[in-house]
Amino acid sequence: MAILTNHRILITGVLTDDSLAYGIARRALEEGATIAVTGAGRGLALTRRTARKLGAIGEVIELDVTQPAQIAAAVTEVGDRFGRLDGLVHAIGYAPPTCLGGGMFVAPFEDVATALHVSTYSLAALVGAFRPLLQKSEAVGGASVIALDFDGSRAYPVYDWMGVMKAGLESLGRYLAREVGADHIRVNMLAAGPIRTIAAKSIPGFQVFEDTWAERAPLGWDVNDSSAVADAAVALLSPLLRGTSASVIHVDGGAHAMG
Repeated sequence: MAILTNHRILITGVLTDDSLAYGIARRALEEGATIAVTGAGRGLALTRRTARKLGAIGEVIELDVTQPAQIAAAVTEVGDRFGRLDGLVHAIGYAPPTCLGGGMFVAPFEDVATALHVSTYSLAALVGAFRPLLQKSEAVGGASVIALDFDGSRAYPVYDWMGVMKAGLESLGRYLAREVGADHIRVNMLAAGPIRTIAAKSIPGFQVFEDTWAERAPLGWDVNDSSAVADAAVALLSPLLRGTSASVIHVDGGAHAMG
């Protein structure tokens, strides 16, 4: 039996077929899950086109995480479709251009606040809103929440304020895990190495990561291959890691631990 058979999973952040969220969605389907995906704003049409490549998964759910009304509507729609939720993948992040590549003294607070709202606070907003459906999970070990991460323990070139958002995301994930653990909901962060996606291309100087990551990683690293990340996500969504919560799982070839 596939390891996600009978799992109902919501996956955010599916934009193009090179996105990490798309790879996770495809692998989840291969492992027997029933999924729903979300899109927002000007990217909604693109998400819909991309979602067609995943097969008959139903209409894309509109979900702007900065709009409480849309979050509430998404909860209602997922409840009507599935009746419960066994997994939630948070693959949402955005920072205005001033927050990336120019150092820490360029972005005004308003831009930093936008990055915080979309990239970090949204995890709490989604877990809180979907908590009643996650509590109804029928999966062995309960429901699983995954937040896509990028090592928040170090300062990287050009990543600037988004690095701060990821550090905040890791801390938030631990606090959420503490709060919802009694509901048999686990929360983990999946820290992937750099993958060449549309989101990555928006980071000025992303080539710095491409040029150096494989050299630093003991296992090597291919910026064009996200399959290891998708496989790790499937394991986290499944009962295989039902005893793991409040953790940062690194899938980066081991680069995060090297000097």
